[in-house]
Amino acid sequence: MESFLPAFLFALAAVTLAEMGDKTQLLAMAFAAKYKTSKVLLGVFIATVLNHTLAVAFGNLITRFEAIETAIEVLASISFIFFGLWTIKGDKLDGEEKRTTRFGAVATVAIAFFIAEMGDKTQLATVALAAKFPYSPLAILTGTTLGMLLADGLGILAGHALQKKIPERKIKFVSAGVFILFGILGIYQSMRDDFKLNIALTSLIIALTAVLSVLAAAFILRRYDKKT
Repeated sequence: MESFLPAFLFALAAVTLAEMGDKTQLLAMAFAAKYKTSKVLLGVFIATVLNHTLAVAFGNLITRFEAIETAIEVLASISFIFFGLWTIKGDKLDGEEKRTTRFGAVATVAIAFFIAEMGDKTQLATVALAAKFPYSPLAILTGTTLGMLLADGLGILAGHALQKKIPERKIKFVSAGVFILFGILGIYQSMRDDFKLNIALTSLIIALTAVLSVLAAAFILRRYDKKT
């Protein structure tokens, strides 16, 4: 139970944040305009369980190679910074909301979500989480699945009203900031516990990581502002 709860809470928070403004959340909002909310969420649930089971299995598998386990932990932490920057960039739908099947609303949503989630930020985040918590695969699967449902449910139920009160830009910044913070803390822990670096060198690496993250975010924002 002690190992389950931290991994579950971490996964729940991480994927909820990652899904805010993500392509699949936009997809949920688009489908909610065509189908009942309950059917959309059921489709999201089915697709997420299937997709994230694959992601957890892969993330757990790569940690079995002991020679690269430490490197994997560092890469998992760096990936959180990458996901934060990805959140700032944002996503757009590429026609997935127009996908239809002959099997009804739930199957349509599930199939569209499963395909859209392949290689998406939340799937990659799930792989990273499974690598970070290799002894709690069920906690990661449960946390990431509930995180998807929570974020997509909020997107469906409060989407347009929420955007009027809280600009999408601010939501992205908060989500991105928390993700980058997760990544920096993970790198700090690896430098201290795995590589046994002294405090001065560890502080230097963390400072450089923070500076590079800020510069990358500023670069993305400049490009984003020019396009909008």
